[in-house]
Amino acid sequence: MELLPQGQKNTATEVSWEDQQRINKFSSLINKKDDLQDTLKNYTVEKEYLDDLGLEIEMLDEEEKIQYKIGEAFFFLSVEQATRKIEKADEELASKISKTEETIDEIDEQLSSLKKQLYAKFGSNINLER
Repeated sequence: MELLPQGQKNTATEVSWEDQQRINKFSSLINKKDDLQDTLKNYTVEKEYLDDLGLEIEMLDEEEKIQYKIGEAFFFLSVEQATRKIEKADEELASKISKTEETIDEIDEQLSSLKKQLYAKFGSNINLER
């Protein structure tokens, strides 16, 4: 038995197993999207750092050797070698950013579809907004 405010009727809709699965899927997709957005933010920051590093290295003398970190060790590389490695890392990061953005877009489409289905059945009895 529920206590409702005066004048309000109980409009509760029964939740089927399929509905519960949709709600669970919606929740897991939201969590996955949040994780991917955090990852995307980290990739973007790292790409900005690489871009800044590339600009700084361009200002160095071509004859100069610089320390470049590979794994846990630092190696002395020429400016040209370091520039190539930075460009390669930048391309890989751009690819990761693109794939992550595509995945987020796919999740948004799934969330939109699930929202329509759940709101169609439950109306104002369910809140899927943040």
